[in-house]
Amino acid sequence: MHFQSHERARRLSNLHVKGRPLVLYNAWDAGSAKAIAEAGAPVIATSSWAVAAAQGFEDGESLPFDLLEQTVARIVAVVDLPVTVDVEGGYDADPSAGAQNISRLVDLGVAGINFEDRIVPGSDLHDIKVQSTRIAAIRRMAEARGVQLFINARTDVFFYGSSTLSESLKQARERAHAYIDAGASGLFVPGLADLETIADLCATIELPLNVMVAPGLPDHSTLADAGVSRISYGPGSYLSAMASLRTSAEQTKLNFLS
Repeated sequence: MHFQSHERARRLSNLHVKGRPLVLYNAWDAGSAKAIAEAGAPVIATSSWAVAAAQGFEDGESLPFDLLEQTVARIVAVVDLPVTVDVEGGYDADPSAGAQNISRLVDLGVAGINFEDRIVPGSDLHDIKVQSTRIAAIRRMAEARGVQLFINARTDVFFYGSSTLSESLKQARERAHAYIDAGASGLFVPGLADLETIADLCATIELPLNVMVAPGLPDHSTLADAGVSRISYGPGSYLSAMASLRTSAEQTKLNFLS
């Protein structure tokens, strides 16, 4: 299984190219992952919000880790693609314990993770040094298994950092530089939609930049020109699917009543 993880992690890493973004339409269970794979996706990525919602939980690590592990196991089993999992904060603030949790997913064949610097639950952020130590622990765990796990280091500075865009940008740069030294493979900046700031980050950090679809975010072509390497739909795919399901159910009810 570690060989499988290694090969899929390598494939995932190679798909991160500045100016040619990897577009991820996020899954929440084995069925959605299979449908996305059949649509031609090169990678399956989960959304923690969607995985939790699909099981009746709130986001923020309220979904039991055992249930997350079971969901991931089924996704890996039904798709022959790299799978990257949103692990939020690793379900433990302690670096070793968090890395141990994530090791269970690596042992299933996972190729990458999203790992955030928010203190879950809450809106405070881990200190840069603390978060770097946590990333380094995950990197050591993966290397011990012979897997170049793609650690997509998420920073929530544009959600919970400074009130000014320029200061948040400064914080994002600082965290990017620290996180790459700790072993991060990419930088994920949800909450950022300003094109000038996105282009600035792409030009000034070594890590491939991942943005998330949200109101005001430029189109894919514009983001590619800015140097973005990855675009995630986050919970948007789940919300779209549930809206379609609700509409179909309402129409069925109306047909029955008529």
